[in-house]
Parts: sequence; structure tokens; C-alpha cells
Amino acid sequence: MKLFEQNNIFRILSEAISEGILIVNDKQTIVASNTVVNTMFGYEEEGLNGENLSILLPKNSRIPHETHFKDFLVKGKKRSMGMGLDLEGVRRDGSKFPLEIGLNPFSLLRKKYVMALVVDITERKKAEQAIDHWYRIFNESLNEIFVFDAESFTFLDVNYGARLNLGYTIEELEEKSILDVEPKLTQESLKRLIRPLLNGVEEKIEFETIHRRKDGSTYPVEVHLQLSTIGKKKVCVAIVLDITERKNYTQILENKVEQRTLQLSEALKAEKKLNELKTKFLSLVSHEFKTPLTSILTSTSLLSKYTEENQQDKRDKHIDTIKTKVRYLDNILTDFLSIERLDSDKVKYNTTLFSLSKVINEVVYNANTLLKEGQRILYPKDIDGISISFDEKIMTLALSNLLHNAIKYSPENTNIELMVEKDEESLTIKIKDEGLGIPEEEQPFVFDRYFRASNVLTTQGTGIGLNIVKQHMSNLGGIVSFESELNKGSTFVVKIPIK
Repeated sequence: MKLFEQNNIFRILSEAISEGILIVNDKQTIVASNTVVNTMFGYEEEGLNGENLSILLPKNSRIPHETHFKDFLVKGKKRSMGMGLDLEGVRRDGSKFPLEIGLNPFSLLRKKYVMALVVDITERKKAEQAIDHWYRIFNESLNEIFVFDAESFTFLDVNYGARLNLGYTIEELEEKSILDVEPKLTQESLKRLIRPLLNGVEEKIEFETIHRRKDGSTYPVEVHLQLSTIGKKKVCVAIVLDITERKNYTQILENKVEQRTLQLSEALKAEKKLNELKTKFLSLVSHEFKTPLTSILTSTSLLSKYTEENQQDKRDKHIDTIKTKVRYLDNILTDFLSIERLDSDKVKYNTTLFSLSKVINEVVYNANTLLKEGQRILYPKDIDGISISFDEKIMTLALSNLLHNAIKYSPENTNIELMVEKDEESLTIKIKDEGLGIPEEEQPFVFDRYFRASNVLTTQGTGIGLNIVKQHMSNLGGIVSFESELNKGSTFVVKIPIK
């Protein structure tokens, strides 16, 4: 013990290196330690001297360590740092940390000692765990991920998802390049493709191509290509999505809807479209409620000014305004509630047998209060004997909505004509006006919720009435359609099956 204390050479050398140094005798008693190891384990200078080595080890490791230590002294072979043991150390406060030890036996004055070089590998373990975590994500991803040399294009690594889809083993792919699985690309075209990455012009390149499996079959893919490095070597990382289902879905849509293509960016635009719809809805509600509420407040204020008996006509005028605006607000709220019930499938229909003339009389009577100066509703002929089996409330709602629209979007001194046609299979009701009409390019969107044609934006309306009518009729097996010509008018048609 005194020999080590008196020997300044050990202290000078031990303090000059970055590793922790412990020297223990054959009884595993610590006889010397440097500042690095003292700090590592949380002890003051020379605080470890004279202590048994076991205080630095977890309790469950102490007995096995005794055996290993004795065997090591007998064999007396040096273990270098590169081949060191991964252990856990215990600090003075009881906390544990991973460490690596390199052991060097030596003899002095016929006594055996072991010098241990100790390294705290906490940060290395964290890095290894992070690397292992990301590698598992890389390897277990069902998307195809390729890492290939940016010059030779040979594969450096290929994940499980790619091997599964392509049908190759990792050994087979190590002998191939990206060109072997992408038949559309040549060496020259691939060089041109990745040139913006190599030059730093682009951070990522996205494109569609096809991949060829081991059995020769192909499938469409979307490739996201980025540049990375392994050491000093530039590599390309390709994340590949199998878009077979997307392509099939697109083809189905194209077959059903002419002159429409499904763009890949639609998925990315979905959230933006939803936000725009919310904004449009809030703007619509704000505008449609504010205008009638302002009229109600104004009429209410003016009512208090007409106190004389001979001013009853003025009072009546403002009371009528209030009633009209309240009815308008009630209709808007009814429409919103209808949308909620339709969207949640809470609508219950009640099919009964009723007289068509009864419904039309009621609809026309209520619409007469909305007519502008000189407007007339032309009543359909020969309908008194027609009875139909349908939901009476829905028929009333549909005809009221279409008739009110005809009045709203038609000028003064025009006719609005109701026509009824009946055959063995169906009943058809037409409402024809001489109004503004609908621009041709906007006609495909007429039944979309909240849609309003560009030529009627200054006219009050929510853009949900036609959508509600369309949904109700569809649920009951009916059809709503229209024909329209700009500045000449529109004809809306309701057709329901009789049988």
C-alpha cells in the first residue's frame, strides 16, 4: 500500500490518460485509483483505496465476479480494451451505469495485482440503442427501403419489406443493383435523375415507376429518393410505396367519371379542403344569421317609436318583417338539423298514401307570400285525381325548396310553372323558372353541400337546400335533376317511382 502511495510515477501516468484506472490486489482490495475513476463512481480522491472491489458492482454480479476474478489471476492473460467485458457499475449513490473494463495482470514484489482500465459507456450504449431502434424500424417496415451506392448503384442494404415484395433474399440482392428491379430506368437516366441530389439542388426526388419481382411480374411504385452518406461514401436512400391499390382505385374512378383524373396530391389536399369547408361554413352561418338578425333588431327598435293608434300599419309592417326573418332563421336551423340527421343516419321515413294536389296546394300557398312584384305561379293541370305512396313531409320539403329557389333567383314579372307527368312507372314534377340560370361550368357542383353559383353570391342562401333534397330523394329511391341555361332559366325535376 505504502509503495503505491510513495510512487508518484503511477499518479502522474494515471492522471494523464482519459480512462479510469483501478489497481486491485489478489484479495480484490483496491490499492490505487485515479481521479477519472473516482469521479466516475462518485468518490473523493483516494476514497476507494482500501475498499473491496465488490462495492463497485451490483449485488447480483458479485459472486460470479469472484469466480471470474480467481480464474483470471490463475490464467493471468491480458484482456485488451477492444475485447473488454461489458459490465454494470454502481456509483456511491447507488445508481447503475454501463461500463467496459480492460484487465491487465502484473506482479510486484512477488505479489499479484490487476490493473483495470474502466470506461463509462453510457453514451455509447444510448447511441447503440438508438441505432438498433432505427435499424429495427428500417428492417421491419413493410414499405420497401433500399440503400444503394450513388455511383455504382449496387445495393448496400435492403429491408425486409422490399425483400418480401420482390421475392429475393438479401444475399441475392447484394449481387444486384437498383437497375435490376427498376426496368424503366437505365444507368444514364438514373444518373440524370439523381444529379440534382448530388449537386445539392434538390433534397428529395419523388417519381413513379415500376418494380420487377424475381418471378418477372411488375407492380407500380412511388419512389421517394434522398441522398445520404456512409463514412465518406455517398449513398441513395429510396423509400418505395407499392401503389397497386391506389392505381386500381384511380382506374375505377376514371371508368365511372369521364374526363376526371385522380391526382396523387389529392390526399395531401384533403386537410386543406376540409379547413376551407369549415371556413366557408362559418362565414355562411355568420352572414346568413347576421342579416336577418339586423333586420329583426331594427324593426324591434322602430316598433317602439310608433305609439299612436293611427300608426298601426307601420307597426304591422315591422311585425311582418320580424315574422319573415324569424321564419327564415328557423328554416336555416331546420336545414342544419336535417344535415346532421342525414349524416348520422337518424332519419326515419314514413311512407303513406296522400293526394298530390293537397301537397302542391300547401306548397304554392306558402310560396305566394314570397313572390316578387309581378311574379306568378302557374298551377299544374289535371292533378286532382293523383294519389301517391311516398313520405309526405319529404315531398313537401323538396317541392318547397325548389319553388322557393325559383322565386328567389327569378326577376320580377316572370312566371314560375309547375308541371306534373305520370305514367305507369313513375311520377315526374317539374318546376320551371325564367331566372338567372346556372353557369355551365358550375352545373356539376349544384348539389354539393354549401355550393353557390358565382352569379348568385349576393343573394341570401346557404347552399344546403338542394343537397338535402338530393339526399332525401336518393334515400327514398327518387331522382332530382335539372336543366339550366344562363340568363334564360332553369327546370328542376323530381322523379319518384310509383311501384
